[in-house]
Amino acid sequence: MAEITAGMVKELRELTGLGMMECKKALAEADGDLKAAEDLLRIRSGAKASKAAGRVAAEGVVAAFVSADGKTGALVEVNCETDFVGKNEDFVGFAKGIAQAVASTGITDVAALADTGLPAGGTIEDARKALVMKLGENMSVRRAVRVQTAGVLATYLHGARIGVLIDLEGGDEALGKDLAMHIAASKPLCVSSEQVDPALLARERDIYTAQAAESGKPADIVAKMVDGRIAKYLAEVTLLGQDFVKDPEQKVEKLLKSRGAKVNAFHMFIVGEGIEKKSEDFAAEVAAAAGQAQKN
Repeated sequence: MAEITAGMVKELRELTGLGMMECKKALAEADGDLKAAEDLLRIRSGAKASKAAGRVAAEGVVAAFVSADGKTGALVEVNCETDFVGKNEDFVGFAKGIAQAVASTGITDVAALADTGLPAGGTIEDARKALVMKLGENMSVRRAVRVQTAGVLATYLHGARIGVLIDLEGGDEALGKDLAMHIAASKPLCVSSEQVDPALLARERDIYTAQAAESGKPADIVAKMVDGRIAKYLAEVTLLGQDFVKDPEQKVEKLLKSRGAKVNAFHMFIVGEGIEKKSEDFAAEVAAAAGQAQKN
């Protein structure tokens, strides 16, 4: 049986919002499989799917750039080791320069970006090495995206940890800004229900089916219950199905229709999303060091 660590319990609590003992028990039943344990808890408790913010585990910034004509833009994530360096003026300026370089060159492969020139001169790799020497931390360009449109691009940065770049057709810059802010706040997975990953939808259907089956209702009623939950889920995770944050009485889809606009696509970066941060056990380190000292 897999060892259930405090770090695993903590991560499952962040994903589900449930109690420590419930999470520990679920992990034990799932033999340490985090996803299986999450599914078990969601079936039993009705907990919603985990939010992206609960998986943030690294430091750094998201930077954005949009050309003067609003037709070309870029979004980049640059990582460092600590929040302190993430707020450093030189580090933030470095990330902004990379976003501008991505927009102007079209290079989004992080390896190829190393030899790409920055607006201020020199290559990205040269600037990175100089910053590592100056600030004393490792840093890297994690990801980048570039968008060109016949419509209008808009961006929104929530601090420097969440960045959104949205491609809007038929709207204006103000509407684009409002929608980008909405995306940063509500974190949809995609624009419409047709774009939801079939595998993700199948997982949700399996969970809802298991939850509904526990009600003891007839199969036809269970099927209707599951369909209703799926429809609600799609409304929660798609931009068009969500309530607009500045006017919760109105769906985003209705807002766009009223303005004669259409969202072609959007990109959202959250600093550290999906990166597992190493958990340090200070007490264990001290004990190990003491043991080594006795041997010596």
